[in-house]
Amino acid sequence: MKQERVKGEIHVKHYLFSAIAVGVLMSGGVAHAACGDITLSVFSWQSAEAMANVDAYILKNGYGCNATTVAGDTVPTITAMVEKGQPDVAPEATPSLLGDVYTNGAAEGRIGQIGTAISDGQVSGWYIPQYIADAHPDIKTVEDAMKHPELFPSPEDPSKGAVIQGPQGWGDTVVTAQLFKGLNNPNFVMIPTGSAAALDGAISKAYEQKQGIIAQYWSPTSLLVKYPMVRLAMAHDAEEWKRCTTIQDCPDPKPNYWKEAEMVTLASTGFTKRDDVGPALEYFKNRSWTQAEVSKVMAWMSDNQANGEDGAKWFIKNMPEVWTKWVAADIADKIKAAE
Repeated sequence: MKQERVKGEIHVKHYLFSAIAVGVLMSGGVAHAACGDITLSVFSWQSAEAMANVDAYILKNGYGCNATTVAGDTVPTITAMVEKGQPDVAPEATPSLLGDVYTNGAAEGRIGQIGTAISDGQVSGWYIPQYIADAHPDIKTVEDAMKHPELFPSPEDPSKGAVIQGPQGWGDTVVTAQLFKGLNNPNFVMIPTGSAAALDGAISKAYEQKQGIIAQYWSPTSLLVKYPMVRLAMAHDAEEWKRCTTIQDCPDPKPNYWKEAEMVTLASTGFTKRDDVGPALEYFKNRSWTQAEVSKVMAWMSDNQANGEDGAKWFIKNMPEVWTKWVAADIADKIKAAE
């Protein structure tokens, strides 16, 4: 979704010195150096799946990289990048949702930003169906919704309201747990989901049956195009966010909420220091999506029950006006020839 849907500009100029030199060569259409092996993390939501596979396709067919994808989720993957240097790149990540896992790793020079994933970012939150918002215009905030457990009944105990939580391993799931703990509302229960598919399924089922639901989610996603949902509002406290909201084991969270988050591309320092990755670094510096662009790919994937690899091929074929801006003309020709 969506989980940072934890933020701040990260300066990695020292990571990119070789990429700048390579960029000068690229502009002249000079042959590119060998790219080497690159592992790309694929997170368990649709936009991340699409972007990672697009990156793998372009790096492989345009730059000759041995680009492979590795399944993972935000917190464990970023932890592995910091501690073990693998995978090499997380194409889509939100540092502001990752707490000390990212902050400490960046401070120690183990991980850093090498590009922008989605230029207009993304936003996480607790969402309710549009039809509930229309029927109850007084419900605009998390606090408003918490006054009406009867509108969001738990499937296990209808006498209580429920908040549907995402799967473990997501930064947004940690934030939801801490927010729920901080609210300390005895009239609500929190219901975890075991996977991204289960979270989507809970929202789809509730929507199709016109039931009330509060669910952790984020935008941009194709699901919220198919099932319009309204994000509940709540204040954001930056200090509390750092102190406790994003810390899974913090025992005394206060109610706190997401703000609009940056979506960036991260890489392990071991990767950026290699002498064969200049072309790849230059690519990631230039590559950036908008919410509208990635949503179009996600919508096609949903309509066609397609995976990220299928979505990447569709994107390369049908949206050249987007990706040809990211690469030099000779690289674009190689990618087109591989379709």
